[in-house]
Amino acid sequence: MGDVQLKTFSPEAADNAKSWPFQEARRLIKRMERLRKAGKDGGGPVLFETGYGPSGLPHIGTFQEVARTTMVRRAYELLTGEETKLISFSDDMDGLRKVPDNVPNKDLLERHLQMPLTKVPDPFGDHESFAHHNNARLRAFLDQFGFDYEFRSSTEEYASGKFDAMLVRMLEKYDDVMDIILPTIGDERKATYSPFLPISPTTGRVLYVPMLERDAKAGTVVYEDENGDKVKTSVTGGAVKLQWKADWAGRWFALGVDYEMAGEDLTESTKLSSRIVRALGGEPPEGFNYQLFLDEHGKKISKSKGNGISIEEWLTYASPESLALYVFQAPKKAKKLYFDVIPKAVDEYWTFVEKYRDQEGEKALDNPVWHVHEGKPPADAPPVSFALLLNLVNASGAADPDVLRGFIKAYRPDASDASLAAADAMLAYAGRYFDDFIKPKKQYRAPDARERNALETLSARLKELGEGKSEDDYQTAVFDAGKAQDYENIRDWFKGLYEVVFGQSEGPRMGAFTRIFGARQTAKLIDDALART
Repeated sequence: MGDVQLKTFSPEAADNAKSWPFQEARRLIKRMERLRKAGKDGGGPVLFETGYGPSGLPHIGTFQEVARTTMVRRAYELLTGEETKLISFSDDMDGLRKVPDNVPNKDLLERHLQMPLTKVPDPFGDHESFAHHNNARLRAFLDQFGFDYEFRSSTEEYASGKFDAMLVRMLEKYDDVMDIILPTIGDERKATYSPFLPISPTTGRVLYVPMLERDAKAGTVVYEDENGDKVKTSVTGGAVKLQWKADWAGRWFALGVDYEMAGEDLTESTKLSSRIVRALGGEPPEGFNYQLFLDEHGKKISKSKGNGISIEEWLTYASPESLALYVFQAPKKAKKLYFDVIPKAVDEYWTFVEKYRDQEGEKALDNPVWHVHEGKPPADAPPVSFALLLNLVNASGAADPDVLRGFIKAYRPDASDASLAAADAMLAYAGRYFDDFIKPKKQYRAPDARERNALETLSARLKELGEGKSEDDYQTAVFDAGKAQDYENIRDWFKGLYEVVFGQSEGPRMGAFTRIFGARQTAKLIDDALART
């Protein structure tokens, strides 16, 4: 990443920071104070958690949850100086409910429905199980972004006995848990519901069956296996697992989780699991329910539908830092996550990097890049914006990095090597984005009489000004050309300019574009547009 901006902050600055991770951290501080006062703090690091369902590959939702949790974690550390830990927990003992669309050998998975994911063969053929494959992908995914976490497997926690005490407690509080869950489910499901899901000793499948007998003192339950036999088993040692809402609550209780956030679709689950934790005698974690991303049509993004944008797609056209900025902004607001938000996110990211240089105290702490980079944002920003690069590719008709680099150096001859290196990283992104999203949608049109007169005036003026003038000189020339044609709304003039010359309704700030592309080259661009039939 090159040089970074390292700043020190006083306790007063941290106390005055108002960005949402600091607000969340203060809520967590109050929770920890309350637990410690009551003697219920288990000691050790303050524990943050994120959950992952390994029936599918890691995706953009996985990234946003770990990124946002890490932002709260770092704010908490700055405010308190306390040790923290982030657990990334994989629910890999869940039964396989359905076969994902994006895997090979679907028939293989079809034969293992309802088996714990760690017992389902890997359709890719390179790991011990489907869960092991996806867990490896999860760790590689998190490592790719440099997250600091500890991986935990549900199967290992159940089988090792780490959940045993919690499972016995759940059995002791069975009736209380049922009283919490049953009012929230339908009559048909009520007839068979149990917080405990036995693992069939004959088929190995996860069974959704009622408990026929319970013995809390012995820690055992009796249920009917798939072959009709009655089976008596201990609830410990991995012989059973917990059903979803009880499982989430049991994990919070057993691990002593202090903070976990979740999507707004899990708001009711969060409330129910919190009630179950209290029934067990524990304290549910702090956290909040963030809003989900929307696709280009305003519909919620669905893994199964494949709408919206994947993290791999975002990283094809922009940096992970720009994505981290996007997930930082307004987490409790539903936002569109589609390709057209990328250029703005990139340029906003670099604008915040530049602002951070001159900020101190709480203003620096409330700058999103402090959170995106965990207090170490880059020192150098590129000398051009992503939007301007896209327009250069448009105007020059080429995404050749050497050509674009030449424009940048001519525009900012005094730019540092580090600043130019930051621009280099954007060149390939800009070329790919232009080819895939701007070029196919370009629609040039002929100018009307007033637009033609204004464009001819502008072309002549740019030739007269020549090279080396300031951005303001060129921008003034553009405004004057429009004013000379008595545009009541100067935006109409710019819109016409962009549609005629660039083939799109929005375009660059013309002063900066002309300064970097060249006055005579810009004039030629206009002349070519006027000559276009």
